[in-house]
Amino acid sequence: MEIHGTCDEKFSSILEAFEKNFAEHGDIGACFAATVEGEYVVDIWGGHQDEAKKRPWEKETIINVYSTTKTMTFLCALMLSDRDQLNLDAPVALYWPEFASNNKDNVLVKHLLSHSAGLPGFSRALTNEELFDWEFACNDLARQQTWWTPGTQAGYHAITQGHLIGEVIRRVTGKSFGQYFNEEVAQKVGADFYVGVDEKDFGRIADLVAAKETLPILEMDPQSIPGRVFAGLDITPDTTGSAAWRKAEIPAANGHGNARSVVRAQTALANQGKAFGTELMSKETCAMTLQPQISGNDLVLGLPVTYGLGYALKNEMIPMGPNQNVIWWGGAGGSSIVIDADAHVCCSYVMNQMDNNIVGDPRAVSLGSVLFENL
Repeated sequence: MEIHGTCDEKFSSILEAFEKNFAEHGDIGACFAATVEGEYVVDIWGGHQDEAKKRPWEKETIINVYSTTKTMTFLCALMLSDRDQLNLDAPVALYWPEFASNNKDNVLVKHLLSHSAGLPGFSRALTNEELFDWEFACNDLARQQTWWTPGTQAGYHAITQGHLIGEVIRRVTGKSFGQYFNEEVAQKVGADFYVGVDEKDFGRIADLVAAKETLPILEMDPQSIPGRVFAGLDITPDTTGSAAWRKAEIPAANGHGNARSVVRAQTALANQGKAFGTELMSKETCAMTLQPQISGNDLVLGLPVTYGLGYALKNEMIPMGPNQNVIWWGGAGGSSIVIDADAHVCCSYVMNQMDNNIVGDPRAVSLGSVLFENL
């Protein structure tokens, strides 16, 4: 197949792994990018933007990366902490007074980051219109009781995490999350990534293609915690391809970018806070991301996960590379971001053919493995 972009000859075997994803794992269109010591060594793309294979995947193609978006909220919260504008150990209600309702004055900002706040879902299934209404969704969360004692257990806050962190950021800065991220991260490091897409960019958004099998977690007992989290959530490719979804700000799930832009936004964390001539945060704040906050079986995902300040850390089941100081996350369908502070590596895989792995999509894992072998 024809692979576009650039790849340092030292990492040329990544091209073979990339092509293999199309030949053996069903990729339709995809991209992969990596920086080492803050410099791109791989930035490649190939395939098509649509299932019919009529539109080639271009350099500037972007796509909804689902929960890989969450890493942008982590980044912004860490930056505000670094600037002494946000205390991660403080109660959420210090910044968002209405949140204290129903005895939530013991929920700390760091609990929002580590999926341990006890608010993994809304009070009921929201309509798309309600989900897209920032104030409505945040008010629903502010009125709720927690589902468990905050800080004692982790349960993936699949959609709510973005609203929870995003509203704290809005209260602190006076700007919506999408605006703050755009001004303080995207524009400063040159990341072509958006939470809330302008209509002028709609023409370069690739189509997501639904997984061939339904993710088992979406078929759980509706009374269970996973069932309550995902009940009524309409986040299929049909919905996420709508103008309303693209324009809304859903910081846990509707970021649009590509591998290059995800890496561009996150590379600073692999390099003690600096990237592309800009210092986003101090090395001390970068080091905070490697401190475990909570570990154990995630009540929603049903997997053992170790959470730091937003990002997941490596554990025995999910090693994510050979080095110890690694943080990572991924999105529904297969997109991913891995940041290795030991090797000063940041890499991301983004695609349009979704798969039904919860974490550790084999396409992303294969590319990352080859990257580290070459390194």
